[in-house]
Amino acid sequence: AFQKHDLITGQVTWTVENMLGAIKMVFGNNQYLIYAKNSLVSYLLISGLSIPLGLTFSYYIYKKLPCSGAFRVILFLPSIISSVVMATVFQFFVQRALPAYMQLFGVEMKGLLSEESTRYGTIIFYNIWIGFGTSVLMYSNSMSGIDPEIVESAHLDGASGLKEFWYISLPMVYPTLSTFIIFGVAKIFVDQIQLYSLYAGGAPEKIKTFGYFLFDEVAGAKSKAEYPILSAIGIILTAISVPVTFAVKHLLEKHGPSEN
Repeated sequence: AFQKHDLITGQVTWTVENMLGAIKMVFGNNQYLIYAKNSLVSYLLISGLSIPLGLTFSYYIYKKLPCSGAFRVILFLPSIISSVVMATVFQFFVQRALPAYMQLFGVEMKGLLSEESTRYGTIIFYNIWIGFGTSVLMYSNSMSGIDPEIVESAHLDGASGLKEFWYISLPMVYPTLSTFIIFGVAKIFVDQIQLYSLYAGGAPEKIKTFGYFLFDEVAGAKSKAEYPILSAIGIILTAISVPVTFAVKHLLEKHGPSEN
């Protein structure tokens, strides 16, 4: 981040120009502000939808309700299969199989990743689905550690299933939940939201995140001279995300439910 490469002589000099340039780019370039906005909105949407859904499915599996075993397999499947294979299968389904199927009913439609109105929603759905595996497994395992006598006592006192979830299950999984939230905040600016797996280097500008931008730029760099400015941008983004991450961690520890 503090190096400057001379492509002619090969000489490397130390400078702060990259850091100053990175600050101007991150805070003064409209395109980079769009990357930052996309990164933040994507995190809020994916977390805001996946956390309640993950907890709901986890509780369903923990209570061993009908088809809970099938749900466990379906939700954990993306974590078992290679991410590249999973992205390829998903892309084939939403781009070719689904439009072909809809034609049987006389409905003409483009691929969901090609149509601008459905593109972003499809990507968010894919990220939520492939993220279920680890979270559901961790949540349901935490719930499995609850003493059955506590649950039985709660039921004898008239607690419903909803109260059992809110006052017993949720406090037990809260440490795991807070870990996922903190980790998500820490990687806001490095998360590609699977764009590279789905689009390779051709993702539309409107949906690019900082994580995708940085990865794509590094992957396509033609010389070491391009690395310093990208490294400087990475340091600027880290300086932003670190205090935010610690602030979120503090709030979660201070205001979270207690197992007692």
